[in-house]
Amino acid sequence: MTALSPDPALCARFQDDLTALVPDGPGRLGLAISGGPDSLALLVLAHSTCPGVEAATVDHGLRPEAATEAQRVAEICAQIGIPHATLHPAAPPKGNVSAWARQARYAALETWRKARQLDHLATAHHADDQLETLLMRLNRGAGVAGLAGIRARQGRVLRPLLGWTKADLQALVHDMGLPAVDDPSNRDDRFDRARLRKALAGVDWLDPRAAVRSADALAQADAALDWAVASELGRRQRTDVKGRLQVDVSDLPQAIQLRLLLACLRLVAPKAAPRDDEVRRLSAALMRGGTHTLAGVKCGGGRVWTFETAPPPRPTGRNS
Repeated sequence: MTALSPDPALCARFQDDLTALVPDGPGRLGLAISGGPDSLALLVLAHSTCPGVEAATVDHGLRPEAATEAQRVAEICAQIGIPHATLHPAAPPKGNVSAWARQARYAALETWRKARQLDHLATAHHADDQLETLLMRLNRGAGVAGLAGIRARQGRVLRPLLGWTKADLQALVHDMGLPAVDDPSNRDDRFDRARLRKALAGVDWLDPRAAVRSADALAQADAALDWAVASELGRRQRTDVKGRLQVDVSDLPQAIQLRLLLACLRLVAPKAAPRDDEVRRLSAALMRGGTHTLAGVKCGGGRVWTFETAPPPRPTGRNS
């Protein structure tokens, strides 16, 4: 295998999708390639349309087969002249394995991207992934931000295949005669996504591309809410004589109020990451005029909310 020449129409489609994300071009593009059919399709399309791409495969160390799979990707890349690296997470697994793996994967890829001086990183998320994500988050009661699903562009990360179905990508890889990896974790019922994927296998009335359009509309709504919050915060915030942040929250819609509350928490404590339900409970308590602490921030309620760094907790002890 020395060259891969997919259908020119597919290459043109991919180029259009990439240009929609980065109108000035992606520059030097890195590719996250696991070896599955989705990522191999990304490899083929990017190799055919973008000069100077590089690829990386993350071996999380969770399966003994992963090293062989990474080597297979390296061999494909070598045959078509694409530089390839196999990456390993910097820390061992902990907590929720799926969450750890995702965080570790993106951390390793970002370190590699910077080291290789690549401008962007492309992943192979597609329309079926988006549909699964929306359904999972809907089942968890997510709001607008959560239901916006997988973002087509997130900082330096690009997802140009979100408008492509899994069937589209599998057909392309099959036509190229590429040996795709079959990751057994995709069928492991211990994982929510695997169970959902199995349930959706026999469903033909859900349209993944429609899910992508809905997610895009919600992403635009999410951005509009952020814009409105930034505008309102700029108009309403003050600093009182004690140095506390003050914000007049009167006459605000609840959706703006909740986001403004989160923005204020982060102004005082930049690393604050409370859950949605915690923010909702705090908002309700502040509307009743109480004083509460969340994420290291002491909050005072009423018509005008106040925010300041919470004092350290008093040491507890027992008299001997």
